[in-house]
Amino acid sequence: MYRTKNNGELRLNNVGEHVQLVGWVSKKRNFGSIVFIDLRDRYGITQIVLNENFSEIASKIKNEYIISVEGNVIERKSKNSILPTGDIEINVENVIIVNKSELTPLIIADETDALEDTRMKYRYLDLRRPVMQKNLITRHKIIKAFRSFLDNEDFIEIETPILAKTTPEGARDYLVPSRVNPGKFYALPQSPQLFKQLLMIAGFEKYYQVARCFRDEDLRADRQPDFTQIDIETSFMSELEIMTLLEKMFKDMFLNVTNYKLDLPLRRISFKDALNRYGSDKPDTRFGYELVDISNILVNNETFIIKDSLSNNGVVKAIKVEDKSTDISRKTIDELTEIAKKNHAKGLMWMRFLNNNFEGQMSKILSEKEKKELSEVLNLKNGDMIFAVAGKEWEYVCTSLGAIRTTLGKKFKNELLVGYDMLWVVDFPLFDYDYESNTYSSTHHPFTRPYDEDIPLLYTDPHKVRAHHYDLVLNGYELGSGSLRIYDQEIQRKVFDIIGLTNKEIENKFGFFINAFKYGTPPHGGVAFGIDRIAMILCGCDSIRDVIAFPKNASAVCPMTEAPTEVSQQQLDELSISINSKK
Repeated sequence: MYRTKNNGELRLNNVGEHVQLVGWVSKKRNFGSIVFIDLRDRYGITQIVLNENFSEIASKIKNEYIISVEGNVIERKSKNSILPTGDIEINVENVIIVNKSELTPLIIADETDALEDTRMKYRYLDLRRPVMQKNLITRHKIIKAFRSFLDNEDFIEIETPILAKTTPEGARDYLVPSRVNPGKFYALPQSPQLFKQLLMIAGFEKYYQVARCFRDEDLRADRQPDFTQIDIETSFMSELEIMTLLEKMFKDMFLNVTNYKLDLPLRRISFKDALNRYGSDKPDTRFGYELVDISNILVNNETFIIKDSLSNNGVVKAIKVEDKSTDISRKTIDELTEIAKKNHAKGLMWMRFLNNNFEGQMSKILSEKEKKELSEVLNLKNGDMIFAVAGKEWEYVCTSLGAIRTTLGKKFKNELLVGYDMLWVVDFPLFDYDYESNTYSSTHHPFTRPYDEDIPLLYTDPHKVRAHHYDLVLNGYELGSGSLRIYDQEIQRKVFDIIGLTNKEIENKFGFFINAFKYGTPPHGGVAFGIDRIAMILCGCDSIRDVIAFPKNASAVCPMTEAPTEVSQQQLDELSISINSKK
């Protein structure tokens, strides 16, 4: 027997007990005749005391050695209020070195000096850090809470294939060559979307799965090539019923994982309102800086970008940053301008209001009348700063200024970025329109059901069709998207037609799926939530890599295993694959 107790459970009421403990040496402090050791396992830390009788073995023990100790629980004279076990210590009667350790390349503690690349290369050591273990335990509790809730709601968990058919779902597929079918490929699933809809056709009615998904896309702090989602689908439920069920699921999860009581029902903001006010379809509403339409004020302005935008049914929108004009340097303005341009803006206009005077680039193109009206509409006060964007496309103006809003909110409104700001965004358009290519794509996915009253618009003005599409947003992050699904063959084919799929492409990519619609497809809908992103927010992390056991870096490489790697010529030959060495 290695232990009778773990290193996180002993308290004052255990004083006098004879115990056996085992774990890693977190810290060793030598006071001559007495040596103190912090013994760590996943449950916590217990201080053990080695007297002079153990001086020889104590001199050999180093950090990250695994040791087994036996002794009595005694009350500490100098208590440590930070540790749950800080009122007691172990007076050791026997100690054994179970295994040794070399000097580790990073500090095994909540605070470490290691760079992320080092942490990821030695991930098995990084995961010994209590903060990392706490993150993964929190992640486990989140999944456990979701599973428990859905089980109690009569959902059943069903696994769907990992080796599947390549279908267009918004990102590049990871392809897997078939050895027994040379020249053909499986695709790793971007989501279980088609399979879970087929399960509804099969009559299961309530399905869920903790699903592994794969997307070959550029990475960022909240994205990985392989990720986990809680995938849910149900039949014969309305949009309101599905959303109400999911709200209860999150309330239950928050209570079980963080003891936070989520107030229901959650707020619901339309897609149009979210963009109009916050410049984002995943708005963080904990701070202000809301977008204001100033088109009417500038309707007679002769500046080219403003005149050209408004004469082509465009818009000019602005945000006010209170009392921060002297804190925003020209360098910051240049950085914000680049952010606006990356989000389809032609540029960024700005202006300071100081000592009853307007300063800056925008002040030079406004008349005194326009400045006065702008001051009244925005309720300008000394020290305020204005940023504005003009453009022909309402959505681009909103999203570019929204990116500015989010950047400034994180910079100046840190004191408000606490707690949980959860809401629904609803009434999305069924299609996204690309102004440059004059083409449509699905806002959610091509199986999303349009509003019944908007179905005639599929044949006349697809851009105006609204969708039964709902996104759950937490603190400015999209936790997941859901929708009611199309269950009518004619409507499904029309949606495929609008996004540019030919009959041959439809048959090739979705033939099996469309064929299933012939056999009594029930009204159904569902959702998928990103487990990694939920865990990141609840753990207070800046990156989902801190809540994933073995993540990839920004180059989609695992520094620990060095995957992806080259393979042997024999393996390539077996798969009938040749490598094109040209870059």
